Amino acid sequence: MTYDFGLVGLGVMGRNFILNVAQNGFSSIGLSSNQNSINLLKSDGKSYEVDGTLDDKDFFQKLKRPRKIMLLVPAGKPVDSVIDRFLPYLEEGDIIIDGGNSHYDDTDRRYSFLKDKNINFIGAGVSGGSKGARLGPSIMPGCDVDIYEQIRPIFESASAKVNGDPCVTYLGNTSSGHYVKMIHNGIEYAIMQLISENYHILKYGLKLENNDIHNVFKKWNEGLLNSYLVEITRDIFLAKDDDSDNYIVDLILDKAKQKGTGKWTSQSAMDFGVSIPTIDSAVSMRIISSFKEMRLKGEKIYGDFKINDQSISVEDVEKSLLFSFIVSFAQGLSQLKTASKEKSYNLNFEEICKIWRGGCIIRAKLLENFMNAYRKDKNLDNLLFDDGISEIITNSISASRKVSIYCINNQIPAQGLLSSISYFDSLKTGRLPMNLVQAQRDCFGEHTFERIDKDGTFHYDRWQ
Repeated sequence: MTYDFGLVGLGVMGRNFILNVAQNGFSSIGLSSNQNSINLLKSDGKSYEVDGTLDDKDFFQKLKRPRKIMLLVPAGKPVDSVIDRFLPYLEEGDIIIDGGNSHYDDTDRRYSFLKDKNINFIGAGVSGGSKGARLGPSIMPGCDVDIYEQIRPIFESASAKVNGDPCVTYLGNTSSGHYVKMIHNGIEYAIMQLISENYHILKYGLKLENNDIHNVFKKWNEGLLNSYLVEITRDIFLAKDDDSDNYIVDLILDKAKQKGTGKWTSQSAMDFGVSIPTIDSAVSMRIISSFKEMRLKGEKIYGDFKINDQSISVEDVEKSLLFSFIVSFAQGLSQLKTASKEKSYNLNFEEICKIWRGGCIIRAKLLENFMNAYRKDKNLDNLLFDDGISEIITNSISASRKVSIYCINNQIPAQGLLSSISYFDSLKTGRLPMNLVQAQRDCFGEHTFERIDKDGTFHYDRWQ
């Protein structure tokens, strides 16, 4: 028989996604260099029309034309290697889908390379982890719109659903899908950092036990902070080690690793001239955490944090997380708005928020509020300027300032929260002190400046 859909890379993500597609009625075949992976696919998929092969030629012969082939392999050179390997078998009209976390520049390059050969290419961000791949992820595709229509039935059936709506839509051309996924990951970094800061405050500032922290996150997840990341954090505080009966979270080394998508977000923001300090701080804190020995030396010299007061409440901490949670999304979406203009993606921000509501790591109740904001004003400059969002911000900023002062006074690191507040304050300050920076630049480098009372560009030659 011939198959509707092919997938390359039968690791946990690949196997789960191909089983998801097959379960939804699309016959599928997987390609792997590992016979055990193929055996596992066949065993798990015995109730569906699913097969696996070790051979490239066999794989291509068993796919319906035009072939629809998804790659779930590590980003970077492995993607190029698979594409090069497939060139002898690819025919005009075939569709290659890169479902990994590829850099958007690589996606643009691969799109052009394959376009010249009349091969279609889709850069599709996929979020949801291994469980989401099986039960329904959020899918963020970027490609030519007519090519999306060919893959749409498969993607819509396999994606997560919220109120019956599939968590996938056509985003835009070329690398738009992978750019949106990169921003998704940047926001993910920020929220994880902010949650960890709030955990630090609850545990070491307010002296709550893990079971109490579980109950706090459980309550938070019943309100505006309802989200996947708050939900899993709630459950993490109940997990115990089988050998020692200690909480697993207390046994984990405090060195956070990263795969690079957060760094890409920060780098791209710099390139496009967009400020995303909360996301930047999340990337920075992962780097700082990796210097464990240096931090221990610093602790020995200066001492650890000392709790001198208990002047905040759990409710204050909740409001500070809500505030910075929203600011993280505002920064990421602001970067998307700029990138959309610079790269002619023509993104629909209501639709992006819509497909992030289910399946993905940053799914959250607040995305409904964000959808409403962009529905009212599709050209919204910044999410924080929406009336509904500004009301939430106004109701949470005082508590956020209170918590930030508490952290400073008690020497508790809270870079994410402090960055969020500084971003917010800067965004609502009509005259920043950058006039002095411009004067300094003109003084030492004759870089010129603009004036508020005259048009044109000026240089002052008597600074000293």
